Amino acid sequence: MDIIELFINEEDEVSGIEAISVVENPAIEEDFIALKNQEFKLAEIDKEKRILMGAALIPNKPIYRQSGDKEYYIYFSRDTVRKASELFFIRNNQNNSTLEHEEKLKGMTAVESWIVESKKDKTRHYGLEVPVGTWMVSMKVNNDEVWNDYVKTGKVKGFSIEGYFADKLERPKEPVAELKSQEIINKIKEILKDV
Repeated sequence: MDIIELFINEEDEVSGIEAISVVENPAIEEDFIALKNQEFKLAEIDKEKRILMGAALIPNKPIYRQSGDKEYYIYFSRDTVRKASELFFIRNNQNNSTLEHEEKLKGMTAVESWIVESKKDKTRHYGLEVPVGTWMVSMKVNNDEVWNDYVKTGKVKGFSIEGYFADKLERPKEPVAELKSQEIINKIKEILKDV
């Protein structure tokens, strides 16, 4: 099965992430967590923060895809994950969000973004275990319908990116090529034996 690396073509103005979608089944297989106020009350105030936190992109994670009869995997390198996260904000896309990649949403904004730099990252504080190099996002949900009908009910469980990427096809190394290399090494050893 083919393995395709997706990357950002920096010369192409549309290359990169255009929006973040809230979905039931995120392709990266990581759910977000809904951050609420802590368990104590401050005076009579007990309002929810309405912030979702989750992984937007995980580096080097194979993501299964199918297009017609063709099955393949895609992945993003650490470098591409970082570039994608930076371009998302540089191009002012932090207010672009969709529901299940179909319906454009209003009232959802990326309010925090970071690349996980170590295993001591704050993601652990919230019970998320993601690899170093992961792009994490926190989104503020000021859309009552999305919050009440999708987040609180568990109909959406994570983020999924929408964007345009170039690709590089990686083909698994053929055993024949390895055999040829080994044959060459054996012949060199044979020649050196006689010297």
